[in-house]
Amino acid sequence: MNVASNRPAILAALAALAVAAPASVVAQQATTVNEDGLIVYGNAPESLEGLPEGPEIEGFISARKGDRMQVTGETGTKTALAISPATTVKGSGGFLGGSKKMTTADLLNGLPVSVKTVQWNGGLVASAVKFKKGDFKTAAMIQRGTAQGFAEQTAATEALRSRVADIDNYNVKGVTNVYFDTGKYNLSGQSQAELCAAANQAQGMDNALLLVVGYTDSTGDYEFNQELSEKRATRVVNYLQQACGWKPYRMLTPTGMAEADPAADNTTEAGKAQNRRVAVNILVSKAVDGI
Repeated sequence: MNVASNRPAILAALAALAVAAPASVVAQQATTVNEDGLIVYGNAPESLEGLPEGPEIEGFISARKGDRMQVTGETGTKTALAISPATTVKGSGGFLGGSKKMTTADLLNGLPVSVKTVQWNGGLVASAVKFKKGDFKTAAMIQRGTAQGFAEQTAATEALRSRVADIDNYNVKGVTNVYFDTGKYNLSGQSQAELCAAANQAQGMDNALLLVVGYTDSTGDYEFNQELSEKRATRVVNYLQQACGWKPYRMLTPTGMAEADPAADNTTEAGKAQNRRVAVNILVSKAVDGI
């Protein structure tokens, strides 16, 4: 881990915090497009009996609109799914284990799910959706907002954030970089392991926050690289929260910096490989460091 040399880039990123726009639901055989840009179909069938089985989809809900949702897999593949009145929803786990019947209203953005499907009208309908109750609780907290959803942590969290409002007052306690192929934003197995190791390191520090910043090399134009750097940062944030157990309220807003602040020379292939990265910065305010 390299700490000192990353400080100027971290401060620049903190000053340029941005939120990646949510993805639109991509669908097959569209009929019309509504004012939100989401593709609209006819209504899914009320009975799914007799329909041929489709693939089982694993991932997290990355968009939801009415009776349609999009599930994004670990490799970034997006699958549009219709939701039928016959779709069953269950949450598993919890204090006593077992499963609890839920409703389609509980299918929230950001929720990791396993979906069984059937084929219909050239697309897919979710026949059964399962998720862990703990994941649902976290997704519900995020949707309701920090002030309400994290009520038990609100006072401590707001006090901490009020003391770290000045970006010049951060101590950088560690930096982990994960790397990507040209034009890609999927995570390798090695990167996944390194991200959870970084989360575990930060978990052992009082008052630690994570700042995730995405970068690209010089391949491509600015608009493409800006979007790609944001996708890389968002992918890392999702993995840290969903797979590594990092709490969303301890995450600063991720940002993409395109090809700014290169770590190496962009005129060589080796240098470009070092620049196609996401930096996970462990930050602690000087005001609370050591408390």
